[in-house]
Amino acid sequence: MEVGGEGRVHRVMESTLTARDRVGVQDFVLLENYTSEAAFIENLRRRFGEKLIYTYIGSVLVSVNPYKDLEIYSKAHMERYRGVSFYEISPHIYAVSDNTYRAMRTERRDQCILISGESGAGKTEASKKILQYYATTCPVTDHMSTIRDRLLQSNPVLEAFGNAKTLRNDNSSRFGKYMDVQFDFRGAPIGGHILNYLLEKSRVVHQNHGERNFHIFYQLLEGGEQDQLSKLGLERNAQKYHYLVKGCCPRVSSINDKSDWKTVRKALTVIGFHEEEVEDLLNIIASVLHLGNTQFGEGEDGETQITTEPQLTYLSKLLGVDGPALREALTHKKLTAKGEEVSPLSFEQAVAARDALAKAVYGRAFTWLVAKINQSLAFKDEVYNSSKGSSSVIGLLDIYGFEVFQHNSFEQFCINYCNEKLQQLFIKLTLKSEQEEYEAEGITWEPVKYFDNKIICDLVEEKHKGFISILDEECLRPGEPSDISFLEKLEDTLGGHAHFVTHKLANGKTRKAVGREEFRLIHYAGEVNYTVNGELANQSVNSRTAGSSDNQILSQCFHREEVTTQKRPETAATQFKNSLAKLIEILMSKEPSYVRCIKPNDAKQSGRFDEALVRHQVKYLGLMENLRVRRAGFAYRRRYEAFLQRYKSLCPGTWPNWQGRLADGVATLVQHLGYKPEEYKLGKTKIFIRFPKTLFTTEDALEARRPALALTLQTSWRGYRERAKYHRIRNAVIQSAWRGMKSRRKARRRRHAAEIIRKFIKGFIYRHYERCPENEYFLDHQRFSFLMTLVRNPPKSVLDKSWPVPPPSLTEASEHLCRLCMQNMMRAYCRRIQPEWKKQMEQKVVASQIFQDQKDSYPQSVPKLFVASRLGREFNLKVIQTLGNDKVKYGVAVTKYDRRGYKARPRQLLLTSSFAVLVAEAKLKQRIDYAALRSISVSSLTDGFMVLHVPSEDNKQKSDVVLQCDHVIEVVTKLATMADKKNKVNISQDSIKFAVARGKEGVIDFTSGSELKVAKGKKGHLLVTAPQLNPR
Repeated sequence: MEVGGEGRVHRVMESTLTARDRVGVQDFVLLENYTSEAAFIENLRRRFGEKLIYTYIGSVLVSVNPYKDLEIYSKAHMERYRGVSFYEISPHIYAVSDNTYRAMRTERRDQCILISGESGAGKTEASKKILQYYATTCPVTDHMSTIRDRLLQSNPVLEAFGNAKTLRNDNSSRFGKYMDVQFDFRGAPIGGHILNYLLEKSRVVHQNHGERNFHIFYQLLEGGEQDQLSKLGLERNAQKYHYLVKGCCPRVSSINDKSDWKTVRKALTVIGFHEEEVEDLLNIIASVLHLGNTQFGEGEDGETQITTEPQLTYLSKLLGVDGPALREALTHKKLTAKGEEVSPLSFEQAVAARDALAKAVYGRAFTWLVAKINQSLAFKDEVYNSSKGSSSVIGLLDIYGFEVFQHNSFEQFCINYCNEKLQQLFIKLTLKSEQEEYEAEGITWEPVKYFDNKIICDLVEEKHKGFISILDEECLRPGEPSDISFLEKLEDTLGGHAHFVTHKLANGKTRKAVGREEFRLIHYAGEVNYTVNGELANQSVNSRTAGSSDNQILSQCFHREEVTTQKRPETAATQFKNSLAKLIEILMSKEPSYVRCIKPNDAKQSGRFDEALVRHQVKYLGLMENLRVRRAGFAYRRRYEAFLQRYKSLCPGTWPNWQGRLADGVATLVQHLGYKPEEYKLGKTKIFIRFPKTLFTTEDALEARRPALALTLQTSWRGYRERAKYHRIRNAVIQSAWRGMKSRRKARRRRHAAEIIRKFIKGFIYRHYERCPENEYFLDHQRFSFLMTLVRNPPKSVLDKSWPVPPPSLTEASEHLCRLCMQNMMRAYCRRIQPEWKKQMEQKVVASQIFQDQKDSYPQSVPKLFVASRLGREFNLKVIQTLGNDKVKYGVAVTKYDRRGYKARPRQLLLTSSFAVLVAEAKLKQRIDYAALRSISVSSLTDGFMVLHVPSEDNKQKSDVVLQCDHVIEVVTKLATMADKKNKVNISQDSIKFAVARGKEGVIDFTSGSELKVAKGKKGHLLVTAPQLNPR
């Protein structure tokens, strides 16, 4: 036993080798006498007796039908096999399923599982188990849950229409099925597709004694509602239908047709069939039964005619065809000879035509059914499908095994031909995978001799001279082809082939075993006699009437072009050869896995092992040939880590742990065990052991070593257990002391907390008293809390006026601290301020002293910075030369109003350190010394007027100057600062008087209005109207 991921216990393959005498070996490659068929079957028998139905041949799974339910398919078993390497656990169908799924996910390559075996060997159940495993273990969403349900529900539908009770199996698949399951990038099933091969259509019209027709007929009669049966013209009695009584077995104890009918109806709904489609499908099923009950007789003129008119009426209604046309199709055939059509059928030909039509209708309806299921399973996300590599596929092939009956017809020929092709593919891919593994591990590949059945495949499919080509040629031959002429053509063409024998070509001993209307093919699995009776009749179908049907299903199955076209349709053999070629192409594009199913007896009894029957199947399945190919090199191979993990205890150098390279560890181990060079090879990641005996010896040595290992483990365990006990006792003592110390600390903290709380409460009660022992703790706490609050949250800036409320005892100290804090912040702020910004603030302070609450335009000027000059580089060079050493400190554009007439003239006002000048076109118009400037007058409104008052008696000055400027606040502030006339700025409410000349005065009247206006009044006054933005 070994412990795997997630704590799961795995029984590895090698762990059962010590019991090999009782349960056999889990892998046939470990058989000592691998060439002995008896040893092979004996190993199967031992394992079957122990209810071990699965055995490997390398990567091939051999499954024996137990004919009873075994408790090995639960969800717990699925979890046991999920994510486990192929050989790390006992053989199981889930191991193959999981190995295929993981290979698809990790290698991003499509996979397929080929399931084959005789009828009753358990092929259908094997495919069901695989689908159930994927449905249970794969991730799933709501949409994917629908696809999963449809995949699972497709089984009961296909079984109803494609399975039947045979002598060997009560639920035998009578068709080959290949199903693709599509997975997305997360590994969830998202869609599927089914291909069907070689439906046994002959079962529709004939069954051997003890067998039944397809399940759907009996399910409809037993489970259908009475109204439905009446509408279809059917009675609830299978004995009344010709196609259902030939096997004399209408009821089977192990089959509940009524319950199965409910399952099928539910499954059709889940898959997505519409009621109209189900109705058309059941009409076809009922029409087949009515066709079987259609009888023929001879008329007065000896012509063949239909004697059961009610059946004809129901047929025309159910099939949606014209009654007379159907009558003609069943009693006549069309032959074109010299432009004339002749169409009488004999009684036997009419019966054959009726049966051929029944088989064709049912066969094509089954093909339509599969196509409809495929539509339901198709993944319809176009964006997803357009991305390459977005999904992967696992294919499931469930097809007949090699068949040999007492009378083998064309259908057995096709089945065995298919198995020849699959055997050829199987051997080729097995050798290829073996060779690839050897080359990947650096082991020299030794060529393997094997029987190449290509010679048999060519015998069947070779162009121009193969069996199928001869059959096509005979069908196209003018005139009425016959089975005997076809046999003669085979003898002429294939007479010298080593694998072809007829009665005529055989020697005396063989001639007795081959009938006159038979030929024998020597297949890879043995000799089979085939009858040519009906061989040519099986190759074509009369579809004249069905092509014009109103039944929607039949109109899709039988195209009208089939009636009108002059081209001869392909024979059934050619169609099967082409579909088989496509199947082989599909399988070649995928990585294959194999499941070979064997039935232990014909009586379907659990526990019974029929050695002769099993030997027959082992031969026909080619298992001995597969084993011989697999054993041609090395019987056993295992990765280094697995081999070293299992057997490291047998060598002191590798026990208990190997620290170096795995390859070196395995080399040390096998050298200690005494392996001879010819017994093994070391690859890159695996060890290859040639003889099973070498592995058995190693496993026996491990078994002998186990008691000593058990004793060592027990000793170590007892020591560990006692040490653990000692540590628990010691830790208990330490923990007791520690808990006591913690409890004492906790008690001290509680006492201290209670004392603090009492002091606090008492101090709160005496808080308004003078300091005393009762309140000193509370007062100290108040002081401490106030000071800590002040430390944690001091004022952040000089504008932050917040300050915590102090306790009464700290009021004076709080005021002193607040004053000191503000002084400190002011000093810090002043140290950080830049000279330019300091000058700006000084000017703003002067502006505030002069204009705050005096002039309406002042609030709008506050956020605007004063600039060094409003003229930029517009100073005239001549003006600069005239000023000489007096540098211009500030300049601004102004409008000067004349004393007489108040004419507006543009000027530039330039301020120097000692005087101001008015400039016009590079000429100095007027100079005003700061010493001579008496005052400055402005209005309280938003106008930009200002008056510079100068002494009238000064001959150098003309008179007072009236100016208007857009930046009057800035100009007045700078002029007042430079001239040191801050206290000489007058702000008038209504008017300003100014000197015009000696003894004469002018007046500027200011009023509020909607916009700024300047005009000369009637009295000679200058009228200025300005909008009042902030009325007081």
